[in-house]
Amino acid sequence: MSEAVAESGLAAYQLAVEAAGIALNLAVKVPAPLKSVADQLIRSASSVPANLAEGHSRNGRDRAHLWRIAYGSAKEVDSHLRLLVAAGAVNRARAEKALTLFDRVRAMTWRLLHPAN
Repeated sequence: MSEAVAESGLAAYQLAVEAAGIALNLAVKVPAPLKSVADQLIRSASSVPANLAEGHSRNGRDRAHLWRIAYGSAKEVDSHLRLLVAAGAVNRARAEKALTLFDRVRAMTWRLLHPAN
């Protein structure tokens, strides 16, 4: 693995931890009727840094598979968080911060999966 990929993988992980921290903080404050959506948000947000970290320590198809899972989980976070914002269940400004960070994580993960030759 090239030095640039290693560094960008670690940067994506660090950003994912920050984004997930915000999302988790929002999810734990969601009212009871929407707890199932909040639970999905917790699982998907937690999955992003976990799969980036595990993929960072792997090689070949294992690495790409874990990074694809991280990318998909980041997309899933987007859906759950936007739904909770639309329902008025979470702070819009904090949710937008998390959405922006997860968007950056997705962009970084995409570049990890599709390196320039």
